[in-house]
Amino acid sequence: MTRPAVLLALAIVGCAPRPNLDAERTAILAADSAWLGAAPSGNIDSIVSFWTDDARVIAPGQPPRVGRAAIRQMVDESSKMPGFSISWQTTDVVVGPSGDIAYSFSTNVFTVPGQAGRIDTLRGQGAVVWRKGDDGRWRSAVDIWTPRAP
Repeated sequence: MTRPAVLLALAIVGCAPRPNLDAERTAILAADSAWLGAAPSGNIDSIVSFWTDDARVIAPGQPPRVGRAAIRQMVDESSKMPGFSISWQTTDVVVGPSGDIAYSFSTNVFTVPGQAGRIDTLRGQGAVVWRKGDDGRWRSAVDIWTPRAP
């Protein structure tokens, strides 16, 4: 490569638009809010649409669920449990410099069937790795949570 070609290549790379990380953070929070709104709806397709096709969900004491089909099965099974619900509050979102990957932290509350027909409330904390798709939509690529200390 000639010197002028190298300089031109460097100039083009240097002029590449930089992502607006604040706008991406806002977009992730909007996607997260829409996901939270979809969670109690019972609309499995809508709920599952917030994960990437190759997503991995890691829940306490369970093997990872990998891919949309496995996650769909998990969501379907959960929705059929009497008293099941989930809610969360995202506390932090950090967007990578490239603007197409991010992670967030949250606290969560699950209600699940317990012993003797009662409903147990489980409080936890989680982290989500977000990935921006070719369609511009942010989705969860990794979703992991663990119980909070009492």
